[in-house]
Amino acid sequence: MMAASKTGFPASTLLLALANLLIPVSVIVFATGFFPYKPFIPGLAEYEALEYGPPPEPPFDRMVFMVVDALRSDFVYAEGSGFQFTQSLIRDGAAIPFTANARSPTVTMPRIKSITTGSIPSFVDLILNIDEGDTSSSLAAQDTWLAQLKAARKGKLLMYGDDTWLKLFPDTFDRHDGTSSFFVADFTEVDNNVTRNIAGELANEDWGLMVLHYLGLDHIGHKSGPRSSNMVPKQREMDSIVKTLYEAIEARDHLKSTLLVVCGDHGMNDAGNHGASSPGETSPALIFLSPKLKGIAKPVTAPTKPKGEFDYYNMVEQSDIAPTVAALLGFPVSKNNLGAVIPDFLSFWPTASDKVQILIRNARQILGIVTAAFGDSLFASDAATGPCDPCTLEPTDINELACEWRKLSRLAPAMAAAAVVEEDWLVATSAWLRKAQELMSSMASNYDMSRLFAGQGLAIAATLASVVAAYVLGAHESGLAMPLALVTILYGVMMFASSYVEEEQHFWYWASTIWLAWLGVRAIHRSGRLSTAAWPLTALTMLRLIRSWNQTGQKFAGEPDMVKLLLTPKPQLLWTLICLTYVLAAFQTLPNLSGLPFILATSATSVLVSAAFAFKLAFTAEDAPELVTGFAKALNVRFEGQSLLSRARMVFAVLSLLVVFAAYQSGRGGRHARSSARLLHHLYTLLAMTQSRATNIPLLLLYTVLFECLASADLSVAEITTSSLLFQYASFFASGGSNAISSVDLSSAYNGIGGFNVVAVGVLTFVSNWAGPIFWTSATNLLLLQKRSQGGDAGRHVLRRHLTLLTVFTTASVAFVMAACTALRTHLFIWTVFSPKYLYCMAWSLGQHLVINVAYGSLLFWVGTRQ
Repeated sequence: MMAASKTGFPASTLLLALANLLIPVSVIVFATGFFPYKPFIPGLAEYEALEYGPPPEPPFDRMVFMVVDALRSDFVYAEGSGFQFTQSLIRDGAAIPFTANARSPTVTMPRIKSITTGSIPSFVDLILNIDEGDTSSSLAAQDTWLAQLKAARKGKLLMYGDDTWLKLFPDTFDRHDGTSSFFVADFTEVDNNVTRNIAGELANEDWGLMVLHYLGLDHIGHKSGPRSSNMVPKQREMDSIVKTLYEAIEARDHLKSTLLVVCGDHGMNDAGNHGASSPGETSPALIFLSPKLKGIAKPVTAPTKPKGEFDYYNMVEQSDIAPTVAALLGFPVSKNNLGAVIPDFLSFWPTASDKVQILIRNARQILGIVTAAFGDSLFASDAATGPCDPCTLEPTDINELACEWRKLSRLAPAMAAAAVVEEDWLVATSAWLRKAQELMSSMASNYDMSRLFAGQGLAIAATLASVVAAYVLGAHESGLAMPLALVTILYGVMMFASSYVEEEQHFWYWASTIWLAWLGVRAIHRSGRLSTAAWPLTALTMLRLIRSWNQTGQKFAGEPDMVKLLLTPKPQLLWTLICLTYVLAAFQTLPNLSGLPFILATSATSVLVSAAFAFKLAFTAEDAPELVTGFAKALNVRFEGQSLLSRARMVFAVLSLLVVFAAYQSGRGGRHARSSARLLHHLYTLLAMTQSRATNIPLLLLYTVLFECLASADLSVAEITTSSLLFQYASFFASGGSNAISSVDLSSAYNGIGGFNVVAVGVLTFVSNWAGPIFWTSATNLLLLQKRSQGGDAGRHVLRRHLTLLTVFTTASVAFVMAACTALRTHLFIWTVFSPKYLYCMAWSLGQHLVINVAYGSLLFWVGTRQ
């Protein structure tokens, strides 16, 4: 074996390098085929000549479009809402309320696209939504109601609020003041910057559209959840804006024909996040307000109870806003629209011909998209002269749609000429619009199959290269890599089932439990002493606590867990655990500063730990003040003085200085190098505490105890790798992570940053969400260093063996996820389950594996082995 190793290691190194180089190439190639831009029909729509006369006169001549980011339906309509004035308008009939169905992905950019074009945006917009510098997603060349208003010269276009609008509509607004949507620590200024413009603009008469996009409510959700103590006051603030706008419309002559639309771009889940497809995320409020509505609206009860979980009043599609606004303001429906005019507003037009015109124009516009996809032969007026013959037409959705269209279009002239349109025809036409909308919205994306197969092929090649590298290293001979191989295969098979992807955490929890139990049984068997069971039992206890810390996934996300049952109701217990975690970090850091004089080492440790603790205490007092009570509140008062920004920067500065010292100390080699490796691990632990929610900080205490248990066991390299992999994934889900975009935690993304910086925010966000996995990468390297110190051939090559086995899992998992996305590309849940899973697969393979496990892990190992 020794001789084989000497010739095999260079070959394995080349294969390992090749496999890791192929990972980003395969991931990017596949992504460009899986997330393509959807094609759109260029140009602006124009009114086509109809036999029913000129287009109907619009009831409104200008619009205020107010978006309250993450305005979930119950925030407006439920008992206890802060929207008291808005609810009074609903009761009086001056406002017509709806719940809008916002399709996944429920993030701002694709939702604005849907609202303004009436189309269903591509899932790639989810990625573009994160990059504030992106301009490739611009709607400047597309047909939207903003473009129609500008072309109709109805007045200047104004925008105040989320600068996503400026990115989507460059050179569109005549006056604007944009604010960043990603600085989630700010609840007040981000909205005050919008409100300060309203009074002056309401006095102006030169505008035809004013867009207001408020972000504070969304920021509160990200930071503290929908039940935050800040939520109802923010709702009251938004309600006061509605009152200001509505009263101005009532009082000022030039605003008499102004339509006020208040809506959310998306909702939020119970954790305050969004991006996925849970009922809370897909159910924003939508309200049309105007004194003119009293003539057509029926007063309804407000507040009220939902029909379903968040289904208040009538449910409409978010894309329905576009054609409805077009009808109410008098311009053609956008060419790419898939929305249907909301029938509640047809009463604005008393004549039958106007009602028929609005519906038929909407239907013909959608028909243009349908025929572009399926051909126009079935929809031609002479395709059938009588009722559809079930014997000659297959009962497919498109045939049924064509059949119903021919019936409705034949009856349309008679309906337009009648004194009153038959209710059955109105209902049937609205139903046809909805059916066409559903058919086109559910169609598969235009995947680039050649790129899908190319990406898949590259991933398979990477898997084969890593497997051969592992074979050359002899991983197959001892049988110690078999558990890792079994985990890889089972994980890959699991990717083909949507329910398993949604609840992936259970796989890692049970695999970790079985693995620890097996290690424990083997340790007892080898030693022959029952006392050896101490470390396995302690490890299993820690794992059980870790598993129950945060409920995650889809089915059980709102169920009781340690945080909800124990820590949130008992903040003093929480802060006791947090203090223990910081104290432990201090005691672990101090001995590894042996290269400094004792006084200086003690001072540096005290300053770092106290600064980190003070920052987290002050941050939590701002973020979730209900958690800062008792002795924690008294401590926070003592620490008052500095801003959160300066506190965070101080923590990062001291951490940076000690990292530099660790690098210097490692240069002395021997025990100093090993001490530096341990120091870097403990410094990262403090960074992870800084970037974690307060309720998750005690998890790092549990991880440390679990790590010490593993350090006391005699594990092979393959067993260290298997443990590392299992606990990386288990810790990710234990912190509240999932395969839903909505679980991404942005609460600590701006620690120490005064404004948006894509690199800094990206790094801090990654550390916040992958705090546990990065901890286990760092801890694993301490185990590998311990193994290396045992000497021998295995000791000299522990890192190579470890990275090779990790690469086998990563390349295989990427290939399996790609295969699942390709095979299930027409699946009902492709955009809500499998597409987000692919994005997470990208994060795990590119971020956690290449950057953390390979690059960062290798650096830590090198620091600990310098001679």
